This record gives sequence, C-alpha cells and structure tokens, in this order.
Amino acid sequence: MSPQLQTLIGLMIPFVGTTLGASMVVFLKNEMSDRVRKVLLGFASGVMMAASVWSLLLPAIDKAEQMGSIPWLPAAGGFLAGMGFLLLLDTLIPHQHFDASEPEGLPSKARKNTMLLLAVTLHNIPEGMAVGVIFAALLSGESDISFASAMALSIGIAIQNFPEGAIVSMPLKTDKTSKWKAFRLGMYSGAVEPIAALITVLLTSLVVPILPFLLAFAAGAMIYVVVEELIPELQEGTHSNIGVIGVALGFTVMMVLDVALG
Repeated sequence: MSPQLQTLIGLMIPFVGTTLGASMVVFLKNEMSDRVRKVLLGFASGVMMAASVWSLLLPAIDKAEQMGSIPWLPAAGGFLAGMGFLLLLDTLIPHQHFDASEPEGLPSKARKNTMLLLAVTLHNIPEGMAVGVIFAALLSGESDISFASAMALSIGIAIQNFPEGAIVSMPLKTDKTSKWKAFRLGMYSGAVEPIAALITVLLTSLVVPILPFLLAFAAGAMIYVVVEELIPELQEGTHSNIGVIGVALGFTVMMVLDVALG
C-alpha cells in the first residue's frame, strides 16, 4: 500500500467514526438517556485528553529535543496558541451548544439547527488538524513517526467521534426533521475533520520545520474543547459520577491504543 493511500485511509477513519455514530439516530427509537449521554461525553473527553498527551504533547517535546531546541518551549508555546486559537473561534463564530438556550459568538440570524451544527464543526477542527499533522510528518519521512502511531491517533479520534456523532444526531430528530435528515446532518458535522486534515497534509513542507509547535497546538485546541464544553456538560444535573467513569475508560482506551500501536 502506498504512503499516499495509507494517508488517505488514515484521514478518513475519524469521519467514518462520526458517520457510524450519527447512524444511531436511525436505529434507536427512543431519545438517548441522560446516563448514556454522560458516559459517552465522558468517554470522548478521556480519549481527547489521552490523545493530547501521548500522541501530541510527548512527541512534540521529544521532537523539539531532537531538533536541538529547548524541549518544553515549542510544546508550551504551541499548547497556549492552540487554546487561544479555539478561544478566538469560539468568540467569533456563531454557534449554540445543545444544552444552551442562547447562541454564542457574533450575532447571527441562522437557524438553531445550523447553530448547533456549527458548534460541533468548530470543535472538530482541532481533531482534523491533529490527524493531519501526524500524517504530514509521516509522509515527510520523520523517523520517530510510524504508520502505526499515526493510525493509533486516527483510530482513537474515530472512537471518540462515534459517541459524538450519536450525541449530535439524536437531538436533531424532531417532528419536523426526519431521522434520515438528522443522520445526514450529524454526518456532515464530521466532514470538517478530513478537510482540515487534508489541508494540513498539503502543507507538509511548511509543517515539518515547526512540527513540535503544531503537535502541541493541536493538543491545546483539543484540550480547550474538553474544558470549555465537554466537562461542563458532564457536571450539569444528576449522574455526573457516571460521566467520570466514562472519562476514565476513554483515557485508558486511548492510552493503551497509543502505547500498543505506537
């Protein structure tokens, strides 16, 4: 299998995870219970936190040391820049979270469903960037980035995207929106990931010289999503403890996946 085909498969795997998760709206008759939703949110949070550490921050530190830089400097700078970038997007792009009564970002006359999808799309950007950076490094011949480690991150994001796809599509099914339309909308919300990843790969020649910074940048952006949206949703209402169990499971699965395949 050629490196280009491997990369294409790797970039599409997270989108497949979103699509499979969104398809749950077709097969499940009832709405998702609060307990199940919080377990899935917690699992997604755990996966993103573990991926940020094992697949992005630690490789960023190692790579900076190999390049003769101060090991922690690009990682720290990239992490803060990634957090700041998502904070800027969160402030500017009109969007609305599923549990919110009012939209965020700049004023907009967009419909609520559009605002809900924009919220998910906004949070899928760093995941696409993370996968794109890893595969860009792989294509460039970076010796410390293996196909197995790149696939570990891609599969981990796909696992995280499965519950996210379900959580997105289920509330969209209403009297006015059929389950098939809700499925399509949920699936489309994940399309930004392979697009962001592909753009990153196409900029490979620019990515490699600042690889430690970009790895940490993607980690910061992902952690922003966890802290700003996922964790607060876990704490709302009752059954928050079951969400913590989901975090532990997600973190462990991603950690094992990265270490085993990396």
